[in-house]
Amino acid sequence: MSNIYKAFENGKAFIPFITCGDPDIETTKKIVKAAADNGADLIELGIPFSDPTAEGPVIQEANLRALSNKITTDDIFELVRDLRKEITVPFVFMTYANVVFSYGTDKFLKICSEIGIDGIILPDVPFEEKEEFAPVCEKYGVDFISMIAPTSENRIAMIAKEAKGFLYTVSSLGVTGTRSNITTDLASIIDVVRKNSDIPTAIGFGISTPEQAAKMAALSDGAIVGSAIIKILAQYKKESPKYVGEYVKKMKDAVMSV
Repeated sequence: MSNIYKAFENGKAFIPFITCGDPDIETTKKIVKAAADNGADLIELGIPFSDPTAEGPVIQEANLRALSNKITTDDIFELVRDLRKEITVPFVFMTYANVVFSYGTDKFLKICSEIGIDGIILPDVPFEEKEEFAPVCEKYGVDFISMIAPTSENRIAMIAKEAKGFLYTVSSLGVTGTRSNITTDLASIIDVVRKNSDIPTAIGFGISTPEQAAKMAALSDGAIVGSAIIKILAQYKKESPKYVGEYVKKMKDAVMSV
């Protein structure tokens, strides 16, 4: 069984996203530890990319800050190796196809397996094109995480049946970023998933408050938050681990309340 299932074994999961290298690798290390210590069930680690097409301005700017620090994929591999000495919660990389392809898909995923990465999310790879990466992921025991969007419609059942690790359900059309209201009919999307797979599904995009997190967790198996955390990083920089930890605890308490 995938290590990712551990994130969903004890009730609703809270999944924070962190851009690695923003503001620097040492602070990222402290932020990941703070998130794990305060109840994060699975942590998405973003590998910076110059053209992150799924991201809104908040995470785009975090990517640019990290890249301006000359952060490399190898730096992030070393970060994960170091974190794995202490942290056992599942880790998932979130990045873009070109990052993996340019490094060498086989080499990239072999290292992922060796350092303790449990899954990978590539938001610019449509389900129909996943065969370029999914077989190599399977070869090395790294789950290729599929995404379902409000536009997936008649493809939801097909994606759910073949999903690995967990399903990332996108709450809204557009790019990442906080939203005051999430109006998508997510209940019907989750219902189709449930009828076609027993794989856990977590909802992301637009979630920033405990109330939103609780609402999304009530519909699904967990909530994913990125932009709201990156805003904390942008505000507090090297002092942000303490504030991220406090935020994660508040959000974890919210998802567990449903």
